[in-house]
Amino acid sequence: MKKLCLLIFGFVLCQPVMAQQRTAGTASVIDSLYREDQFYIGLTFHLLHDLPEEVTQKGFSGGVHLGFIRDFPLNKRRNVAIGLGAGWSINTYGQELFIGEDNNDQTIFRDLNALEIEYDTNRFSTQLVEVPLEFRWRTSTPDSYRFWRVYTGVRLGYIYHFKSSFRQEGNQVVQTDIPELERFRLGTTFTFGYNTFNFHVYYNLNPFFNNARLNDTEFGIHSFKVGLMFYLL
Repeated sequence: MKKLCLLIFGFVLCQPVMAQQRTAGTASVIDSLYREDQFYIGLTFHLLHDLPEEVTQKGFSGGVHLGFIRDFPLNKRRNVAIGLGAGWSINTYGQELFIGEDNNDQTIFRDLNALEIEYDTNRFSTQLVEVPLEFRWRTSTPDSYRFWRVYTGVRLGYIYHFKSSFRQEGNQVVQTDIPELERFRLGTTFTFGYNTFNFHVYYNLNPFFNNARLNDTEFGIHSFKVGLMFYLL
């Protein structure tokens, strides 16, 4: 995950130089009916809340988000629009909640902190396909790709791959399919910034788990993602 983030960040930094090289040898053409159709790359850090009272977040939690958004201008100036797209997201969440199963294939949730055992890794990860829907405002003009933007909206997603991994010396427990997992995801997004670099936040409206219990107490877990979003024309 960390190597992938560094590779994407390096690619994004090269974009302005590549764009200038392409523009230098060609005549510019102004399109008054332009669209801000964009590829996006996002890097986020994740904060978990609504965890069971005894459980805390621990270790690295982050994600990478890729996709394309089609722009549908709403006014003559074309600085107000609706954006609709498709994307892919990979995320990891480090915490102290052990996920396993008993002999009857029933899911077990345990607080590793309360068990006072030594372990190397405990986290769960997700891979999703997503559909972003945005209301977009910007200061764009037909002859400039550098502008301020404010985008807000919702993001629909589906978890097609889930993996919970616990590892300690001589023992590893992996779960990939638990009935308590809520695979359909719904979140709100807010992005603002200038040109390529933009501040991005995302909040889950529905929990990761339904009917999950730790010590007879039901929990769900939500995530709050904070990071950078890069838009590439």
